[in-house]
Amino acid sequence: MAERRSLPVPDGLAGERVDVGMARLLGLSRSAAADLAAAGRVLLDGAAAGKSDRLAAGAWLEVELPEAAEPPQVVAEPVPGMRIVYSDDDVVVVDKPVGVAAHPSPGWSGPTVIGALAAAGVRVSTSGAAERQGVVHRLDVGTSGLMAVAKSERAYSVLKRAFKERTVTKVYHALVQGHPDPSAGTIDAPIGRHPRHDYKWAVVADGKPSVTHYETLEAMPAASLLEVHLETGRTHQIRVHMAAVKHPCVGDVTYGADPRLAERLGLTRQWLHAVRLGFEHPVTGEWTEVTSDYPADLAASLEALRDGA
Repeated sequence: MAERRSLPVPDGLAGERVDVGMARLLGLSRSAAADLAAAGRVLLDGAAAGKSDRLAAGAWLEVELPEAAEPPQVVAEPVPGMRIVYSDDDVVVVDKPVGVAAHPSPGWSGPTVIGALAAAGVRVSTSGAAERQGVVHRLDVGTSGLMAVAKSERAYSVLKRAFKERTVTKVYHALVQGHPDPSAGTIDAPIGRHPRHDYKWAVVADGKPSVTHYETLEAMPAASLLEVHLETGRTHQIRVHMAAVKHPCVGDVTYGADPRLAERLGLTRQWLHAVRLGFEHPVTGEWTEVTSDYPADLAASLEALRDGA
């Protein structure tokens, strides 16, 4: 049975968009709040409210919440091609193939890193929500490369703090369209939900601080191979930042890449790979670093570009 919530808008949310204010007030995601408004389930002083309408202090907000969905379950399922590249009593680092999510989530029925580890008999930390226990950072489904998972409770708390405090080295290689100018630099631009498309992210004035450092490793006629160091870790950060400076990742049609170039190279996803991950070991304090080679599809498309494709 749906739950109905009725309450006055607090002074602190005056002037906020309906979806933003509901997210803060009711603990929803902004996209879930926007969906409720679009479905006519949000009333302000008795009138239907759109997601971008503004809240007024003291206005009466009524929200019809859907029945709580069952949390997604971890399914122990082997993932072909996923390799464990480092493992001890506290940490496991995997080389994640494309098409694999970090953990189960609503709407995703494909393979996950956590499910693959369970299938391999790897026990991970019990800290965190049930479906993402041990997860201290994530990679997009469409991005391959290195991802660390905590096995002990101490490792979970220490690594979560390390990622938050930006003491972890996260290095990616990205093949982007064109030639960034300057050839090396920093993109410092806030990232938040796209104002019109909830499945995308964008550089927006009220987004979270996001910093990406890049350096050109190789320039080809149609594209450049970059080494990218992430200072922050926002969703889709590299993809959004490179698209914002008009150099989207090759194959990333979601963020404006040329589909004809991707087709010519036989590429069916964005050219983006997490090549290096370094961190202070959460128990010993020793610097621990692992690397990953390009997977076959990215290596083949890069060679095709070098050969003049």
